[in-house]
Amino acid sequence: MLTHDQIWTAIDGLAARNGLSASGLARRAGLDPTTFNKSKRLTPDGRQRWPSTESIAKILLATGASLDEFVAMVTQAGATQETRLPLLAAGTAARTTDIVADRQRRPAGWSEIALATLGEPHAVALEVEETDTGGLYRDGDLLLIVPGAQLRRGDRLVARLTNGSLVIGELKRETADTLDLVHSGGPEAVRVLNRGEIGWTARIHWASQ
Repeated sequence: MLTHDQIWTAIDGLAARNGLSASGLARRAGLDPTTFNKSKRLTPDGRQRWPSTESIAKILLATGASLDEFVAMVTQAGATQETRLPLLAAGTAARTTDIVADRQRRPAGWSEIALATLGEPHAVALEVEETDTGGLYRDGDLLLIVPGAQLRRGDRLVARLTNGSLVIGELKRETADTLDLVHSGGPEAVRVLNRGEIGWTARIHWASQ
């Protein structure tokens, strides 16, 4: 049985997967920006409001997600619970050569934080500090990242370069040899990364903005 909370959690998760707030997701889908606001999810007398099938269809089209993917997110929302995740500061992440393996063995210098994984069991928390955020995030923002996740155009991601630096941006284009990342949204802000200079990538699943 689907619940009201599951549906709304899945919508929030879809927004986060695309680096958007709930209102940002509504705008991208051509809906009123307040369509998915938390204040709209209950009536003044406390009755539940459900999103329309039309609004769900529009956000799937706008994000390129399939109905099967959305249903899976709804199902996962029912099992979402707070768990202890590895917490990296950006400086620590820059020194981590194999983030997937390190997530399992908790190397020295990693702390932990209690967060809901939002349906991503392999997520890692990253605290933004002195790194190349491209104007997308601020010092102290917390990112839930998924190392090694498949990337799609429009995804926001973290790339750890072989020189030890981190780059954060939105994927504009991917080829066999390069990743093109947009920083501030303008065409002049595109940074081209060669595959050979990338140590690892992680898709940004959620941000505490």
